[in-house]
Amino acid sequence: MKVRALYRYPVKSMLGEQLDELELDAHGVVGDREFALLDAGDGRVATAKQPRHWRALLQCRSAGSGASAQVTLPDGRTVPAGAAAGPLSELLGRQVVVSGARPDGAVVERPDPEDILAAGLDAEVDAPLLEIAQGTGGGRFVDHSPVHLVTTATLDALGVDALRYRPNIVVATPPGVPAFVENDWLGRALTIGGVRLVPTLPTPRCVVPTLQHGDTPRAPEALRGPAQRNRVEVEGFGVLPCAGCYARVEVPGTLRRGATAVLAAP
Repeated sequence: MKVRALYRYPVKSMLGEQLDELELDAHGVVGDREFALLDAGDGRVATAKQPRHWRALLQCRSAGSGASAQVTLPDGRTVPAGAAAGPLSELLGRQVVVSGARPDGAVVERPDPEDILAAGLDAEVDAPLLEIAQGTGGGRFVDHSPVHLVTTATLDALGVDALRYRPNIVVATPPGVPAFVENDWLGRALTIGGVRLVPTLPTPRCVVPTLQHGDTPRAPEALRGPAQRNRVEVEGFGVLPCAGCYARVEVPGTLRRGATAVLAAP
């Protein structure tokens, strides 16, 4: 297997950047989900998982890290991420603050994505609160574990572009590898150069892959495919439609596009 592509998303729920290298530390990809918007009223983390409020974030692009992180707005303006609260509040119609450190117990609204597809993006559906980063230390705003990866076998079978699933790593698998092979990787070390990852959970799919991403139109099939073909048990969360997997970092280092990926035997 080979690393087909590497991605980083400096601001949660915004479009990110494709890179030739990623630096990994014990908490995941350096600069990934480094920033997030917090609702100024209730303190919840803004995520397009609740499209009624936050889907316009997917019309913004983020790049860079630390003091150099920037946000490009839909009108083409580029502003430093740390100074983006004003224009983003205007865009979203809700007052937000930009945070570079995840508050303890940070939560998002996570409606059932199939309810949203049935009722519409602006419908008021039940939206349970989900604590993010339950599998990750540090202060990044990842959904669960430090790293998210998906294989070309899964993407090709679903006919979905990696852009929609927002992985950090796309692994190119040989011909004949079945879709959703990531389900079988859990607990097995994945070595890429000097980096070693251990897949931890299948990745549950929310409504985000179905939404418009920049100029890329909506795609309900990005959820319906996993819902029809890969409902699996996700420890602690129940049986959910999944594609890809989360992983923890066992040995940090530098990931490079084109590197060989070796999976340990079961």
